[in-house]
Amino acid sequence: MFYTKENPLAQAIAGSGHKQTTAAGRSAVTSLALIAATATFTSSSAFAEQAQAENDVERIIVTGTRRNDRTISESTVPIDVVNIEDMTTTGQLEVSQVLSTLIPSFNYPHASIADGTDHARPAVLRGLAPDHTLVLVNGKRRHSSALLNLNGTVGRGSTAVDLNTIPTSAIKSIEILRDGAAAQYGSDAIAGVINIILKDQEGGSISATYGQYETEMAGSPKLTGMGTTVNDEGVTVLDPITSGDRSRSDGGTTTIAGDWGTSLGEQGFLHLAFETRNRQATDRSGFDPREQYARDENGELDAREFTFDRYNHKFGKADIDDLALFYNFGWQLNEQAELYSFGSYAKRDGLSGGFYRRANDSRNVEEIYPDGFLPHIATEVKDHSLALGVRGENAGWDWDLSSNYGKNDFSFGVENSLNTSMGADSPTEFDNGSLVYEQTLVNFSANNSFDFGLPNDVFVALGAEYRHENYQIKAGEEASYITVLDENGDPVGPGGAQVLAGFSPASEVDRSRHNVALFAEFDTDISDNFNLSYAARFEDYSDFGSSFNHKIAARYEVSDALAFRGAVSTGFKAPSLAQTSYKSVATVFENGIPNEVGIFPVDHSAARALGAEQLEAEESVNATLGFVYQLDNFNLTVDAYRITIDDRIVLSENLSGDEVEAILVAAGELNTQRARFFTNAIDTTTKGIDIVATYDLDLNGYGALALSAALNFNDTEVTHLKDNPEELNSLGDDYVLFSDREIARFEEGTPKDKYNLAATWTLDDLTATLRTTRYGEVTDASSDPENHEVLDAKWITDLDVSYRLTDNLQLAVGANNLFDQYPQDTVSNIGYSTFNQIFPYSGFSAYGTDGRFIYGRVSYSF
Repeated sequence: MFYTKENPLAQAIAGSGHKQTTAAGRSAVTSLALIAATATFTSSSAFAEQAQAENDVERIIVTGTRRNDRTISESTVPIDVVNIEDMTTTGQLEVSQVLSTLIPSFNYPHASIADGTDHARPAVLRGLAPDHTLVLVNGKRRHSSALLNLNGTVGRGSTAVDLNTIPTSAIKSIEILRDGAAAQYGSDAIAGVINIILKDQEGGSISATYGQYETEMAGSPKLTGMGTTVNDEGVTVLDPITSGDRSRSDGGTTTIAGDWGTSLGEQGFLHLAFETRNRQATDRSGFDPREQYARDENGELDAREFTFDRYNHKFGKADIDDLALFYNFGWQLNEQAELYSFGSYAKRDGLSGGFYRRANDSRNVEEIYPDGFLPHIATEVKDHSLALGVRGENAGWDWDLSSNYGKNDFSFGVENSLNTSMGADSPTEFDNGSLVYEQTLVNFSANNSFDFGLPNDVFVALGAEYRHENYQIKAGEEASYITVLDENGDPVGPGGAQVLAGFSPASEVDRSRHNVALFAEFDTDISDNFNLSYAARFEDYSDFGSSFNHKIAARYEVSDALAFRGAVSTGFKAPSLAQTSYKSVATVFENGIPNEVGIFPVDHSAARALGAEQLEAEESVNATLGFVYQLDNFNLTVDAYRITIDDRIVLSENLSGDEVEAILVAAGELNTQRARFFTNAIDTTTKGIDIVATYDLDLNGYGALALSAALNFNDTEVTHLKDNPEELNSLGDDYVLFSDREIARFEEGTPKDKYNLAATWTLDDLTATLRTTRYGEVTDASSDPENHEVLDAKWITDLDVSYRLTDNLQLAVGANNLFDQYPQDTVSNIGYSTFNQIFPYSGFSAYGTDGRFIYGRVSYSF
């Protein structure tokens, strides 16, 4: 016998305790759940089979008042619950991709050639920033990645929790709270909360999955040869010969995962899980039509132009090797207290490409690479976490005392590259240094109920939390960042490793901060039909000040079938240590032109000279209003929301020009042509509606059919743009702090609508799930506004079919993107001088650019 948790999200949000009963009837102590402001609602039936849907609707949850008599359908704000069956039938192999497939308001952009972002892609909820969503594991705050997303992708300028360091084999369910929750958790919970609940049951499973992409790249012509033609100026130029579309079979992915759980006598449990994954890279690049070699003295083309392999880029998923381990443990100490612990270790090795350096490129050294080179970014990510706590009951108070620690170490290397300024003496592999983020929390909470003379008792939760954070940048080897100077003190050539310069000693950072929080929550039933709750939280940070936030929520039941619910709350997001501390120089291509761009902390002299100011916390107001309708086998929830965020922290425009270069030289940044920094530049308003409907059918001897439709409509508008600082205005009228291109990334970089329609048919041992998802249009804002391209809406269809051969053994086959859909190609008529033709698809595509993925899976449970 061991302890089981019915609703860990409910346990977690406030951090207090509530008594629950296990399946065996033994009393156990759990943590405080949501206040009624975040009382749990699940739409898991939108994605699960009929039996699971019925169980979910009637499942008893712990609301914000810690009550144990409330079902999911009685809650106040929306929560999606994804269970094991949901995850398996998606055919997806990563947690972020699973959620993007199942949850309409959750998106997982598919960036490529984006430095470290290729290896740890961020996800977004309700079109907000990746760091506006708080992630928990078993109700405890998960540490973020050390990586700061810097290139022109969705999530630019933010850090995010790396969900894919958590093995799917360790997960019992995932709960996604779609409402602001800073009054319960503190910083970051503006868009919502994701809580990953670990398995704690006896038994286990092992599975092996293999799949690969089998696709024809629509709109990307296959190069069959290279000819010549004469242009309008009478010059002989290259003329590609093409035929049809290019086909690819790549991205082979092998995943082996397993878990095992056992009871520890009558007092405890232990559950272990592992997952290994090898994913080969995908490549959706087009051919490179540009001249690769210098012409001879007569202006004639080099003969090697006609034998050169013009598929010289890698545009797609990075090559990845993953290992992830997790444990979950509980032990009943006595009648009043229980010890619990969980922890993880994950390691990821990644390899991705950059932009090809041609033989005739000034950044190449022909003695090393006579035909040019494709530099690679090699990463090693190590992730650790450990949580330990005790919860119990004394004198009518349920309490929970815990501490948890997390660390993410993101190391960079560069392969098949060079340092141009070192000439022929340059090495070709580099250790670029690393980023490290650590977080330690101590939390105590307690709750009880009191008679204040109201119609029902008032449940009260009180608590405190201490959090310590540390962020480090560690320098790489000298060759990775050095710029060699000539006798006049001028750079011999671009310094640092090509594709990504290493961190120099001047970039090193070791910065810490701490914050203390106090919180309280109150929940009561005003009547049999009306529930009201309130939460408040005060936090004080050592580096930027304090914040007070609160939330009020209510639910009114009109009848057994219909209820209205709503909540209003304030929230905030503190500037991350990465945003206040990061400093580096990287090669950034804009319209095909490479430039060395420096990112400087706001206290750097160059940033100050350009108008940088101390960062402040973002502040938000979140309002949600909706209703729940339930009649027999039909369930419908509709929730409208409005989120305003003031003083959003963004990465400024890449500032360039003679005046900027002079400032950089004066600051000692000789190898830098452009500069950017973080700033509280914009206010935004996000409005939307979530709709979830399910209907279950008994087919009278022909099985059961579960139908669902989940829709999200979402719109973000930049409502205020901060004026240029005086320092920037003094440099000239052409300088802008935050451009129209960056505004478009916020407003149009993720779909404004997304529909998920699914049908699961079960007949005896056969289960088939057909899902089709419509991704609304997005705008590729990676270039100047006049070249922005709108990517049309697309329907993407997935199919998963499984058959249980025995009670333990199951086989499955399936396809994601069954009909091999691609976004329209982005090839324009600007000629062959830049990267036109090479990258046929936009990295802003919400469903990726890899095409059809076919897989098979065998699993054994015990």
